Amino acid sequence: MASPTTAVRRIRRHAGEAVFLRIAGPEGARNRERIHRTPGPRWFGPDRPVRRVHGDASMFVGGLAALLLQSLHPVAMAAVAAHSGYRGDPWGRLHRTSTFLAVTTFGTSADAEAAVARVRAVHARVRGRTADGVPYRADDPELLGWVHAAEADCFLRAHQLYGRRPLDPAGCDAYLADTARVARALGALQPPQDVRELALRMARYRPGLRATDASRDTARFLLTDPPLPGVARLPYALLAAAAVELLPSWARTAVTAGSGSAADRVPGPAARAGGHAVTRAIRWALPPAPAGAAQHSSSRSMLTDGVGD
Repeated sequence: MASPTTAVRRIRRHAGEAVFLRIAGPEGARNRERIHRTPGPRWFGPDRPVRRVHGDASMFVGGLAALLLQSLHPVAMAAVAAHSGYRGDPWGRLHRTSTFLAVTTFGTSADAEAAVARVRAVHARVRGRTADGVPYRADDPELLGWVHAAEADCFLRAHQLYGRRPLDPAGCDAYLADTARVARALGALQPPQDVRELALRMARYRPGLRATDASRDTARFLLTDPPLPGVARLPYALLAAAAVELLPSWARTAVTAGSGSAADRVPGPAARAGGHAVTRAIRWALPPAPAGAAQHSSSRSMLTDGVGD
């Protein structure tokens, strides 16, 4: 009979493998090896704040909050609904997004540049019109700026609340300066480089943000009927409540109205307690980076090998 310690290790390994597969996909192990073992210069050194933020389990809360917030831009949401295939292949989209974040944060400069080039090539082909007839293109710097600002805002908020080692004020500014480098490479113009600039940018976008049929459909998909097995539903419900609570009050109302979700009815203290519980559990379960990682690689990476630092 296995000892209690062995049983706990087995549970931890199985849980970590299940989470890792969901986030990184079937190519995750291969991507992890390349990201961490390939020698060469990186965009960000080992001590940069972007590595601390993107390598922490708080990204699970911040990522879901960012998707909900991004959906409130009618033009950006129209492009996502028409071209992303998030309903038909939600896990594939998550795998691609998580791998992009991991490569640009932790991978070699050459791999980061190649990842950016692939995304820009996809964006160049995405064109269309909203239901109201407004034309859009995915490489529009204004839309790219919104997607980046919403992500940076939610990732940083989540890290400061749920991260193992929150950043000090100077670290928060440095994190935004780090992420601005990736945003500029993707085609965004003058992305915010500190907390003050981010607040001003979010305020500038605010008048154009609102709930639409497409955003409500997205909220129902993400909050009410996610494509998850029964065993994952409770942890995900805790994650969803934490993500909704992370949003500004006006955005919480906009994303949950008509979604049928109970996430917005969870009191703030309970939502935060659930958020801490699920991020700690993820941090415990996910494995460390492979031994012998390249000198310039981070010790752990939430999206392609493990969580926390």
